Amino acid sequence: MVDRWSRTVLIFAASFFLLFVHTFEQQILVSRPERLALIQLRSSLGLRAKDWPIKSNPCSSWAGIQCTNGSVTGINISGFTRTRRGSQNPQFSVDALRNLTLLSTFNASNFALPGSIPDWFGLQLPSLQVLDLRSCLINGAIPSTLGNLSSVVELHLSDNNLTSVVPPSLGQLVRLSVLDLSQNLLTGSIPATFGDLGNLTLLDMSSNFLSGAIPPGIGSLSRLQFLNLSGNSLSSSIPAQLGDLSSLVELDLGFNSLLGSVPVNLRGLRSLLLMVLGNNFLSGSLSADLFSSLSQLQFVVLSHNGFSGELPDVLWSIPSLQFLDVSVNNFTGLLPNVSSTAKVTAAFLNISLNLLYGRLTPVIGSFSLTDLSGNYFEGPVPIYAQGNTSLSRNCLQNVADQRIAADCASFYADRNLSFDNFGKPNTTQPTASPESKNKSHKSVIILASVLGGVGLLAIVVSIVVLLIVCKRKQVTTNQRGSGVGPVPAGGSSPPPGVLLNFSILGDAFTYQQILQAASEFSDANLIKHGRSGDLFSGKLEGGIPVIIKKIDLQSSLKKETYMSELELFSKVSHPRLVPLLGHCLENDNEKFLVYKRMPNGDLSSSLFKKKNSDDDSLQSLDWITRLKIAIGTAEGLSYLHHECTPPLVHRDIQASSILLDDKYEVRLGSLSEVCIQEGDSHQNRLTRLLWLPQTSDQSASGTPNATCAYDVYCFGKVLLELVTGKLGFSSPANATMKEWLEATLPYISIYDKELVTNIVDPSLMIDEDLLEEVWAMAIVARSCLNPRSTRRPLMRYILKALENPLKVVREEHASSARLRTTSSRGSWNAAALFGSWRHSSSDVAAAPAAISHKFEGANSLKQTGATGSQGSGQIGDGNGNGNSFSNRRHSKEIFPEPLDEHDVERGRED
Repeated sequence: MVDRWSRTVLIFAASFFLLFVHTFEQQILVSRPERLALIQLRSSLGLRAKDWPIKSNPCSSWAGIQCTNGSVTGINISGFTRTRRGSQNPQFSVDALRNLTLLSTFNASNFALPGSIPDWFGLQLPSLQVLDLRSCLINGAIPSTLGNLSSVVELHLSDNNLTSVVPPSLGQLVRLSVLDLSQNLLTGSIPATFGDLGNLTLLDMSSNFLSGAIPPGIGSLSRLQFLNLSGNSLSSSIPAQLGDLSSLVELDLGFNSLLGSVPVNLRGLRSLLLMVLGNNFLSGSLSADLFSSLSQLQFVVLSHNGFSGELPDVLWSIPSLQFLDVSVNNFTGLLPNVSSTAKVTAAFLNISLNLLYGRLTPVIGSFSLTDLSGNYFEGPVPIYAQGNTSLSRNCLQNVADQRIAADCASFYADRNLSFDNFGKPNTTQPTASPESKNKSHKSVIILASVLGGVGLLAIVVSIVVLLIVCKRKQVTTNQRGSGVGPVPAGGSSPPPGVLLNFSILGDAFTYQQILQAASEFSDANLIKHGRSGDLFSGKLEGGIPVIIKKIDLQSSLKKETYMSELELFSKVSHPRLVPLLGHCLENDNEKFLVYKRMPNGDLSSSLFKKKNSDDDSLQSLDWITRLKIAIGTAEGLSYLHHECTPPLVHRDIQASSILLDDKYEVRLGSLSEVCIQEGDSHQNRLTRLLWLPQTSDQSASGTPNATCAYDVYCFGKVLLELVTGKLGFSSPANATMKEWLEATLPYISIYDKELVTNIVDPSLMIDEDLLEEVWAMAIVARSCLNPRSTRRPLMRYILKALENPLKVVREEHASSARLRTTSSRGSWNAAALFGSWRHSSSDVAAAPAAISHKFEGANSLKQTGATGSQGSGQIGDGNGNGNSFSNRRHSKEIFPEPLDEHDVERGRED
C-alpha cells in the first residue's frame, strides 16, 4: 500500500515538474539575438523603462511582449508614451523587427511613427498574421511588398496620411480577413485584384480620395460582412454583383459620386442591417421587390440623391427598422394610410425636402422623432404628429412657417388635385370644371413642348453668363444698395447703377479735415500699402483716433472696391465688423474712408508685444484671450455666411484683417474683398450638371473664389497661428504655407492629446484643462483645412465648437467625462447625415447611440482580438467623410444646431 502511494506521489511530482519546466521555458527568452533586437527596438522607439525594464526578462516583465517556446511572437505597444528624448524626434524606426522571425502580431496603433512603411516589412516578417498601424502618423505610399505577407490575416492602416494608389499586390493576401485602409489620402481606383480576397470579412476604404468604379469582383467575396467605401469620389453605377454578398451586414457607399439606380439584385443582401447610399447622384425609383427581401434592415440612408417616384409601401413595414432618412430627393406621392407593423421606441424618420403631399397618416406614429419639413403635406395635424415632429415648409393647417397659399395651390393644380387652402374657403378663384382643367393642362403641355428647347437654351446661356460675371474679382453689380440718397456736393458720382444712402455711412468729412487728421499723409502716419488703398493713422478733432484709407482712383480696380465697401456698410451692420466713421468723396482722383482705430491693432501685431519700451522681450497673449479672438472671428464670419441674405464671403481672412479693440474684442477689417456667394453657387450647379471638375479655392486668375468654404480654410490657418504662435502663415502670399502645414498637421490627432504639445506655442502657460482646449482648437483647425472644400464644416458649427471646445474632445456622461474615440473627421461629418434635422442635440443624439448599441455585437469583428486594440474611428483631418455608425461614435454636441433646409441646398452647391 505504501509503495503504491509513493508511486502516485512520485508520478504527480514528476508531472508537476515537467509542467513547470515547460511553462518556465515559455517565459524565458532563449534567443540572445532576439533579446538584443528588443533592446534595439526599445532604444529606436524611445520606450520608457517602466514599460520595458532592461534588466528584466522581456517575456515575463515587459508590457505587451508575448512569447512562445522562448521566442517573441507578439508585440503590442499600442498607446505607449515615448520618453522625453524619444518624443523629440519620433520616427518609423523598427529595423530591429527583422530579427524576430517568428513574430506573428505587431500592434503599434495610436503610437506615433512618423515616416513611411519600409519595403522590407513585406519581405522579412514571414510569420506576421496581424499588423495594426492605426493612427500612427504614417505617411508615404503603401509598399507593394506587403503583398508578400502570405500569412497575414488582419491589416489595419487606417487614420494615417498614406498617399498614392492602393497597390494591387494586396490582392495576393488570400488569407486576409480584415483590411482597413480608411481615413487616409489614398488616390486612384480600388484594385480589381481585391476580388480574389475570398476570406475577407471586413473591407473599409472610406474617407480617402479614391475614384473610378467599384470593382464588380467584390461581389464574389462571399464571407464579406462589412463593406465601407464612403467618403471617396467613386463614380459609375453600383455593380449588381454586390447583391451576391449574402453575408453582408453593413453596406456604406455614402458621400461618393455614384450614378444610376439602385440595382434590384441587392435584394440578395438578406443579412443586411445597415444601408447607407446617401450623398451621391443616384436616381430613378425604388423597387418594392428590393426592400421586401431586406427584412433585417435597421438603418437606411438614401438622402441627398435624385430619387423619384413613390416610396414603396413595404419600406414602412420592415419590422426591425430603426432609422430611415430619404431626405433631399424628389420622392412624391401619398403616405400609406396604415401604421407600420414595427412598433419601435427610438426610431428616426427623415423624409424632408421631397415632393410628398396629401394628409398625414398614422404611419409616422411609429417613429419617435420625425422630420416632414419641406414637402407639400396638407390638412390638419393629427395627434400622433404633434410630438417630436418638424412640420415647417408644408401646406398644413394651423402650423407656423408654412408655404404660401399660391405655392401650395400651384403644386396641387399641376397634379390635377385640389388644395384645401389651409382649411379656409377659397374665394379668390372660382373652381374650374374638370373639362376646363384638362383643356388648360393640355395647353400647358403643348406650350411647354414648343418652348422647352428655347427655354433650356436660355437657362444654359444665363448660367454661362453668371459664371463669367462671377469670375470678376468684385461683383458690385450684385450688391446694389436699396436706399437712395444724395451724392455729396462737389463730389464725383458713384458708378452708374449704384445708389447709396450716404446718410447712414457716417460723417461726410471735407478734404481739409482729412489732411489735418492724417498730418497731410506723412510717412510717419503710413501704416501699410493695402490692396484697396493705403492705410494711414490719424486723429480727428477732439482726439478721436482713426484709420484713414486713401484710394487712388487712377486704378479702376480700387474704384470698384471702394464703392463695393460703401455698399457693404450701407446694407449690413454687426458689432464684429470694423466701424466706418465716415468718408470724403470730394476729389475726383482720390477718395477717403475713415474707420475707428482699434487700440490693440490687429492679431499679427498683438499676439506678441514688447513688455515695455526699455525691454526687448516679448509678452504673448494668454490662452483665454486667444480663444476669445477665435470665437469673435467666428462670430463675424458666421454673421456674413449665415445671417446675410444672400450669404457674404470675406475672402481676406488672415491675422492682419482681425482687428482688436481695447478689450481684445474682434472687429473684422479688410472688407473691400467682401462679395456675395451667389455667383459661385451657380458655378457649382453647372459643374455638377455637366460633370466638370470641381473648382479649387483659387479661380483661374489666381483670386480667391467667392465661397464660404474658402473663408473656412483661411480661418483654419488663423486658428493654427493662435495654437502655434507662428505668425504669417495665414497670409495668402505666404510661399512656405504648404510646407508648414505638412509639418504641423501630423501632430493633430483626436487619439493623442500629447502630440499637440509638439506644436503648441512654447510661450503659452497652460494647465491640463486648458491643454484640452488647445487640442480642441487644433482639431477644429484641421477640419477647416480639408483640401476638399465640400468637406469643410460650416462656420456656424465651427462657432459652436469653439464656444464649447471640451465637447470636441470629450464625450459627456452622467458620471464621468472621457476622451472621445472618434476622429475629427467623423465628428465634423456627422452634420451632413443629419443635415435637415431640427431637433435639439440631445434628441438627435439618441438615435445614433441606440443604433451604435444595436450594432455593438456585429462590430466585435472590428476589434482586433489578437491584440486587444480598439476599433478605429472614422473621418477626419479636418476633413473627411465616412458615415457608418457601426464602427465609430458620432459627436453628440459639436453641432447643437444642425443644418436647416437652406443649408442643405447651399451644401449641395458649395
